[in-house]
Amino acid sequence: MRSLREFTGGIGFFFQGLGWVAKNGRWWGFGLIPALIAFALYVVALVYLGNNAGEIADFLTPFADGWSPGWRDFFRGALGVLLFIGGLALAVLTFTALTLAIGEPFYEKLSEKVDPLHGTDDVPWWRSVPRSLRDSLVTLLYALMFTIPLFILGFVPVVGQTVVPVLGALVSGFFLTVELTSLAMERRGMNRRARFGVLRANKAPALGFGVVVFLLFLVPFVAVVAMPAAVAGATLMVRSRLVALPPAHS
Repeated sequence: MRSLREFTGGIGFFFQGLGWVAKNGRWWGFGLIPALIAFALYVVALVYLGNNAGEIADFLTPFADGWSPGWRDFFRGALGVLLFIGGLALAVLTFTALTLAIGEPFYEKLSEKVDPLHGTDDVPWWRSVPRSLRDSLVTLLYALMFTIPLFILGFVPVVGQTVVPVLGALVSGFFLTVELTSLAMERRGMNRRARFGVLRANKAPALGFGVVVFLLFLVPFVAVVAMPAAVAGATLMVRSRLVALPPAHS
């Protein structure tokens, strides 16, 4: 029961972030710009993948050329669908990282507005972007360690259509939380290892927050509108639930 309460509490932080940006419409409006740019890039990529998934599946399965036409077409059609779903999941996972990179100066200021800290050293955005991109790449590699096996399990009848989507949402949600909480945690002097440690110790709220964001990000254009709220909600969760105070300076 406690884990369930913490999970739903994590969901609640997103809606707290939504309430914050609703009261501060100027910040919400500016936050849409980098999200719109990233969204447009992903739409182009996904349209291309959707139009060419069949050809890609054919290229990846030359061993099926000798199969009976019915089984070959079914197998390749299913693979094409899974390729598109995998591309969509990858887009959701990387959308946050790309949007944060594009809008780093704004989202950093938004996080500071939600969670003003005193006594912390501000790092110029042109210095923080390379580090953020490096951390995002490491996070993506960790995510792929889970999502690739889940992608393969997607071929298993029944399990691939029931258990795998749930596990995929949980994995994707956790790593979205990793990305979205990075701004507030970095401002507290926490490196990537420390941030992962905090989130692993608070899996239930991290999953609750990340899963609701993941599901919203699956809906076309909702990801754009929800991005500023997700940053604000993640910042509130760090301040209120994960890391209440910045570490003391020696």
